[in-house]
Amino acid sequence: MFLGTPVIALILGLIAAVFLVSGRDRLKRFNEDITEAIRVAAPILLITGAGAAFGAVLNASPLTDFLADNIAELGLGLLVPFLIAAALKSAQGSSTVAIVTGSALVAPLMGSLGLDSTEGAVLSVLAVGSGSMMVSHANDSFFWVVSQLSRIPVGTAYKTLTTATAIQGITAFATVWLLSLVML
Repeated sequence: MFLGTPVIALILGLIAAVFLVSGRDRLKRFNEDITEAIRVAAPILLITGAGAAFGAVLNASPLTDFLADNIAELGLGLLVPFLIAAALKSAQGSSTVAIVTGSALVAPLMGSLGLDSTEGAVLSVLAVGSGSMMVSHANDSFFWVVSQLSRIPVGTAYKTLTTATAIQGITAFATVWLLSLVML
């Protein structure tokens, strides 16, 4: 059990990696590999950490209490996680931040939304994921990657890509909603 602890397993993997690097300039190559790995992984870790921190701040604010008190009366169920994630994605552009922050906001609301079962939790995760696919536009790096690599003019990308991602998110949520009719 000790060796399987994530931190210990990572340390053992790091030690093994040092010895598995071959060649004369073993430490130089290992340093280059670590530098490249950090360059690739750091933005993902920072975005995820920032989203989690933002979610924790929102969770500590009276916003979640307000939502829990007022949304339960509306009977929206799975629509709430979807709309929260969609609003976050549309406002700031990152699907990762929308997922992490949306999940942090929705978690305390699960009981009041009637989603406190295992199936409800699974469907809520899927609803948040559906919302995080919504409305890709200029503040979303995905928008720029697709439009620039495809050489689509920005105006055309707004008309097509933004519309396509909205349809994608709505279709995904419709599928989740249909699943909820069977699972809940």
